[in-house]
Amino acid sequence: MSDRKKIALLLLPAMLVIVVLFFGGLTIGLMRSFNYMPIIGLTEPNFQAYISIFSDIEFYHSFLLTFHIAFTSTVISSILAIGAALLLRRSFAGKFIVNFLFQLNLTIPHLVGAIGMLYLFSQSGSFARLAAEWQLIARPSDFPALVFDPYAIGIIMQYVWKEVPFIGVIVLANMQAIGEDYESVARSLGASKWQSFRHVLMPMIFPGVLSASIIVFAFTFGAYEIPALLGANYPAALPVLAYQKYTNVDLAARPEAMAMAVIIAILCAILIWIYVRYCRKRIRGHV
Repeated sequence: MSDRKKIALLLLPAMLVIVVLFFGGLTIGLMRSFNYMPIIGLTEPNFQAYISIFSDIEFYHSFLLTFHIAFTSTVISSILAIGAALLLRRSFAGKFIVNFLFQLNLTIPHLVGAIGMLYLFSQSGSFARLAAEWQLIARPSDFPALVFDPYAIGIIMQYVWKEVPFIGVIVLANMQAIGEDYESVARSLGASKWQSFRHVLMPMIFPGVLSASIIVFAFTFGAYEIPALLGANYPAALPVLAYQKYTNVDLAARPEAMAMAVIIAILCAILIWIYVRYCRKRIRGHV
């Protein structure tokens, strides 16, 4: 038996699970979004669910809020992660401890971080009570609304806290693989630190930053639990709105929920396609 056949047989169980659960669920969701499910008597597909959500102003508010959460948290996380990686690649006393603390919350679930955000930053949380105790504000309710706010500040803070180490680990690995020789050459030719970073190091680590950012954007755009715990009632993030539609007592709203899920999946697929296309163009440019 050839090596390719052995590899295919070894991967077969995992691929079957992925195909059956992921693509099977995606197919069923797509069918349901078109209100087509022969097993329950729906045999005439239509676009009514898509027409309904695209004519609903609540959908656009939710979409814009979700895009704001995903885009803002991704940009802030990427900038902070690059800065952290630049610091952590240097040698200094206690680097091992700092590196450990930097990566520590990679093991902490998002839900735990969200609960911590509630305890610390809500208007009845620890910081609000401390501010009132120190007479910085008259009462805890005067504390700035960072949780359940319409601008999703608490959600973005949670995602930044969680995703900075994720992006930072990838960027730091890229920097360590590249080394400092290229920057040293640029500095010897008269480039400043900023110029060597912008024109030498940044283009070399950009593919890693881009791949990690796409993963973070896709995750935050489609995540449900954090917006459900920390978000305002209106507008709700798109995954939360889809869940509300799906659990609505009116079963006619379920195709709309599936249509929203399909839209989220399509956006994530577009991001992956853009990244793959970019990588292929970059590889061809280096051939």
